[in-house]
Order: sequence, then structure tokens, then C-alpha cells
Amino acid sequence: MSTNKLDNSLKSELDVLASEGRAKIPERVITACIPAKGEKGPRYKLEGSDNEFIRLNSNSYLSLSFHREVVKAADEATHAFGVGPGAVRFIDGTFTPHARLEERIAAFVQKPAAKIFNSAYTSNCGLALSISNKKTHWIGDQLNHNSIIRAMRITNIPSANKGIFRHNDMDDLKRCLDEVSPEIERVVVVFDGIFSMRGDYAPISEIVEICKAYDHKFKDGVITVVDDSHGIGAYGDTGRGTPEYAGAWPDIVVGTFGKAFGVNGGFIAGSPTVIESVRQKADTYIYTNPLSAADCAAATAAIDICDSDEGLERLAHLKTVTARFRKGLDDLGLESIPGPHPVVPLMVRDTAKTHDLVRNLYENGVLVVGLTFPVVPKGDETIRFQINACHTKADIDHVLGLISKFTA
Repeated sequence: MSTNKLDNSLKSELDVLASEGRAKIPERVITACIPAKGEKGPRYKLEGSDNEFIRLNSNSYLSLSFHREVVKAADEATHAFGVGPGAVRFIDGTFTPHARLEERIAAFVQKPAAKIFNSAYTSNCGLALSISNKKTHWIGDQLNHNSIIRAMRITNIPSANKGIFRHNDMDDLKRCLDEVSPEIERVVVVFDGIFSMRGDYAPISEIVEICKAYDHKFKDGVITVVDDSHGIGAYGDTGRGTPEYAGAWPDIVVGTFGKAFGVNGGFIAGSPTVIESVRQKADTYIYTNPLSAADCAAATAAIDICDSDEGLERLAHLKTVTARFRKGLDDLGLESIPGPHPVVPLMVRDTAKTHDLVRNLYENGVLVVGLTFPVVPKGDETIRFQINACHTKADIDHVLGLISKFTA
């Protein structure tokens, strides 16, 4: 037996992806990380290129992955507990760093309890498996992340028990709530805090107030859930994310340690009963080994830094360089989506021009993400820039100079 016949069929499917423009480019390999020096932030070397690259495609908003305290915490935990847990959580795979991280992140996002996962993706899926039953109705934003969409699908509830409201349209959210069957016992309204391709944010205070008005209609109420993976650590006055910025906290918070905190893993935070339900029912938690002790210790150290004077200084610098980049685009007469978040989209609105600009930036040592048709609708072609705390004013001005040169 062989996979030859399967390979042929899969090759045909991959060819279709390529012909439709939906195939991913080959993965580039980072071979070296060059520390910041003088006016230059860190640079990166890629396999097959002599360039030194500025990364404007990184989610590491606070630039903590090389922080000495984060690295030290990971190193000490590895020496104390080894490089892997050796078991799933309920079969003695829980170590002190796991418990500490859960306590720390729960306190950080102002919830009484939390459970950690290998990623925010598996967190969303695990939450859906844990809080859904046959009389649950899910409502989500039109532009929710794929992990939320997948989570809604794996609940196996009928399509009639799902609703989608137009992006950030509160009247359409009300329509979805009005259409819920009276036989439904619980409603879950789920949305991204920061929409990762656009850098705009959910109007959480409005969502929470609207859901409160419908809460009495259902036996188990209306539960609000935010996935704030791109907000936690990088947004709000103290880095507590979109709920802090918007002035309201949903019932359940999902997030990641793999972006602003610069480490790895995801989490769900909520009431102790919700979290115990997750522990008992979430397949993506129960049947897989957890994060390493090193990941947990590093993430805890990163949260501590975020919650310190140094963290506030990093956050303030991030806001400064983000504002500088956004103003630079405005001064060049280029279109973006307004907002203070470090995800800054450049609306190119043309596939060929997007590809050309991404290529020119790459050839001049700048890594960015281009989104073109059919991944996005025609006319919505975009380049996503992600500003990090490690970027200097000189870095920002250099990139703006390149953009000016290639868009003139």
C-alpha cells in the first residue's frame, strides 16, 4: 500500500488553491536574531537572503520574548521541572507553574478563575464544547477569527441555533437576539476584542448593555465572550486589553500568551463554575499535554512585567510609535482604518499593487503581510503592519520612507 492515489488527489486540490490565489507562500526560515543597536531595533536574518529584516508582521507587541526576566524564568523552570510535563493535566501533568499562571492571568483580566491551553485556538474550541447544549444559541460577529467560527461549528448545534451580525453593527446584533427561538435556554454572544486584520475593536460596552436587556428572556441568560488575543497586554491604559479600553468586561475572556506577552499558549477566564466545566468537558484541554513548565513560568514573568512600571513604559512607547506610523500614512495621503491599536492596515485596494508593495518592502528588508483577492473581496486588498515596542522612531521613519517611495 502507498499514498500515491491520495497524493494525486491532494495535489489536484492544492493546485486549485494555487490557481485561486489562496495558497500560502513557502514558509521562510529565520536563521538569526540580531539585537537592537543604536537607533535600530532588532533585525532578523532569513534563510536564502543576505538582508537584515525589520519585522512588521509580528504579534509580539510588547517585545518580551528576549526579555532577560522572561528567559530566566523559562530556564529556571526547565531545570526544576524538565522540558515537558509527561502527561495530560488530570493524570498528574499539572506542575506548580501551571497553577501559578492560571492564578496570575485570572487576576490580570479581573476574573476569579482561569484555565490555560496550548493556544487561543484550542481555548475557543474547548470553551464551545464546555458551555453548549442542545438548547444553546450562538451569535457571532461577521468578522470573527477562524478559531471562533470553528468553535461554533464543533458544537454540532443546528444552523438555526446560530446567528451572525454585521461587523460591529449593534442594530444587527439586536436583530439576531430578537430571532432566537423562545425554546432556547442559553445564548452565547462571541466576538473578537481586536479584529486582527483591521485593527479596529468591538464596542464591548454597547454589546454588554444590549445583552443585559435580553438576559431575562432565557433560562441561562445571555453570556458574552470576548477573544481578546490581540488586545491583552497591548491595549488599554494598563494593557488589560479591549475590555479596559472599552470600559466593560464580558462574562468570559479568551486570550493568548503568544502575542503581547511573547511566549506561548492560550487561556479562558471566567467564573469558577465555567472553568470547572472547561476542565471536565473541553476535549482540547483534557486529551493533550499542557504547556511546558518553561512556557508557564515565562508567561507569568511576562504578565508581571506588563503589570510593572517597565511594562507601562513599553506600552507608552508602543502607543507613541504606533501613532507615529499612523500619522505618517495620513501625511502620505494613504488610507487606513482609524484606531490606536498597533495593528495598522494600509488599504491598497488593488491586488497587483499590493503584491508589488509587499515585494518591494521585502527586497528592502521589511516583512509585512499582504491580503489580496480572493482572501479578501476585490477592493479590500490590504497590507497589515504590526508595530511592536522594539521598533524605534528611526525604524518607523525608515519604513514610511520606503512606503512613500513605492506609492508615489
